[in-house]
Amino acid sequence: MPIALLALALGAFGIGTTEFVMMGVLPQAAADLGVSIPAAGNLITGYALGVVIGAPTLTVLGARLPGRTMLVAMLGLFTVGNALFALSPSAGAGVALRFLSGLPHGAFFGVGAVVAAGMVGRGDRAKAVSMMFMGLTLANVVGVPLGTLLGQNLGWRATFAVVAGIGLVAVAAVLRLVPATGGPAPEQVSLRGQLAAFRLPQVWLALAIVTFGLGGTFACLSYLTPVLTDVSGFSPSGATVLLVVAGLGMTLGNFLGGRVADRALVPGLLVVLVGLTAVLGAFTVTAGDPITAVLTVFLIGVGGFMVAPIMQAMIMEKAGGTPMLVSAALQSAFNIANSIGACLGGLVIAHGFGLVGPSLVGSLLSVVGLGLALLSGGLDRRARRAAPRPAVPAESGPVLVPA
Repeated sequence: MPIALLALALGAFGIGTTEFVMMGVLPQAAADLGVSIPAAGNLITGYALGVVIGAPTLTVLGARLPGRTMLVAMLGLFTVGNALFALSPSAGAGVALRFLSGLPHGAFFGVGAVVAAGMVGRGDRAKAVSMMFMGLTLANVVGVPLGTLLGQNLGWRATFAVVAGIGLVAVAAVLRLVPATGGPAPEQVSLRGQLAAFRLPQVWLALAIVTFGLGGTFACLSYLTPVLTDVSGFSPSGATVLLVVAGLGMTLGNFLGGRVADRALVPGLLVVLVGLTAVLGAFTVTAGDPITAVLTVFLIGVGGFMVAPIMQAMIMEKAGGTPMLVSAALQSAFNIANSIGACLGGLVIAHGFGLVGPSLVGSLLSVVGLGLALLSGGLDRRARRAAPRPAVPAESGPVLVPA
């Protein structure tokens, strides 16, 4: 794999850390800004909204920029947003600045996926994209725990100041390592061509598979800490360590997903979604025992994040020569999945189904994602049958080749 992928992974690491570490330092931020924890939750919502809006908008606006220039611009906006957020004078300003920080998220991954895929041969594209996303999963293993620890000891502002520093290093790495010629070809940046990709039902099916398939994972993970403490019997500090276990599962899943996507895209997706449905459903039972709970949490991380690189490869394939905008839209789908999963999980808890209720909801959402994947595979088979067969050349005599 090209060393330039390390620069993309570093940017993904910073973006993943700022997205998820807010959950770890939310109590400190709420106390410092003088609001309740539920009100401080808008800092999370503001970022997600920025991702959903910024992914398609900034991708379209920067479509004609060279790939490296676009990546630097997105990381620069990310860095400025986090630096200003660390200086927020009020909760309202904080929400606005979190929205600003979320704007470049989807565009960075959308353009970065195209740049990463363009650095390698066709058979290694999904693997290259998964290497970039490895930074996002490592953020859950390293960035979020360390950022939470830093925020608990030095304040939440110090956490986001460090995140801004990571952004600066990532900008320098992209400028140094990513080739200036890397990025989308001229035919890939046509706005008409990119919008035309959304006329394909397969593209919308891919976005829906992500929304429901990963929505199931987020329904469970959003309430993982109270499940581990109140159901599995871990201490709060032990539950924090187990979040690292989930992050390790996500990292392994991302690694495996990239390899599966390069070898057996649709069959691999179906197998992963079946497995994810099973482990999410099993967690409603295994959560009661500490040992089985740890194993199941790890497997949920593996299954959930195998879906991400597989779907990234699939949606780039469906979009054909114009993958940049749909790749960015995939990031919006990821965040919609996060919101839907957390919302539905909270509803079942509020209606008396217990803390393991979100895992059952997650399993049902994964079943929906599996059904959509089967529909997508059926459309693929129908399209192949309808495609005109190449003409068979007529028999001819032997061809004489001079010695």
